[in-house]
Amino acid sequence: MGRIFEVRKHAMFARWNRMAKQFTRVAKDIAIAVAASGPDPATNSTLRRVLQNARAVNMPKDKTDAAIKRAMGKDASNYHEIIYEGYAPHGVALLIDVATDNPTRTVGSLRNIFMKGEGNLGSTGSVSFLFKKMGVFRLDPASVKDQDDLELDLIDHGLEEMGESSGEKGESQLVIRCAFTDFGKLQEALEARKLAPLSAEHEYICAVPVELPEAQAAEVLALIDKLEQDDDVQKVFHSLA
Repeated sequence: MGRIFEVRKHAMFARWNRMAKQFTRVAKDIAIAVAASGPDPATNSTLRRVLQNARAVNMPKDKTDAAIKRAMGKDASNYHEIIYEGYAPHGVALLIDVATDNPTRTVGSLRNIFMKGEGNLGSTGSVSFLFKKMGVFRLDPASVKDQDDLELDLIDHGLEEMGESSGEKGESQLVIRCAFTDFGKLQEALEARKLAPLSAEHEYICAVPVELPEAQAAEVLALIDKLEQDDDVQKVFHSLA
């Protein structure tokens, strides 16, 4: 097990309230999970995962409880989950994960951001072939007694990659990846070991990252930052190394 490859990190939401965006994103994830499988985390593994992620961003319990109640109400928003594709400057591929109650509004907003950022909003399939959808779990290394033993055990539950990385504040993390179809199996295996991930999500991992000089990379990251500030955008995945 070595250091796992991850694309370049950047300072997201540098010019606005980052915590508010995180809470909004989690609230949408809660609404989608409740609509799909009900409000009980004990029987809804997706909701259980989302609530785990809510704790990771320090979302207060009263806010998660309120989000669940809203999702159960008759006026609950009906979110559409959509993946948009495009290119940033200098040939960097982007996948934009969106949860929206108005796709017409969203696509107009994204097209405007791409245009101002000298990128292009593409058609379905234009860049998705460059990415692999994977389940990604991040653990505190201190919670794992024997990493080699864990790695061997999880191989039987779909583990494809395991390695060391760092969080946004430079803290050490243990990153575990599996094919997205094995997400549930791996989640159950971690729960059986009483390992609570810092986060558990799906991510699109680029197979062929693009190397750019710092000045060009900054232009790409500026566009990504603008996209991530859009209210309907949940996450942006990119091919920048």
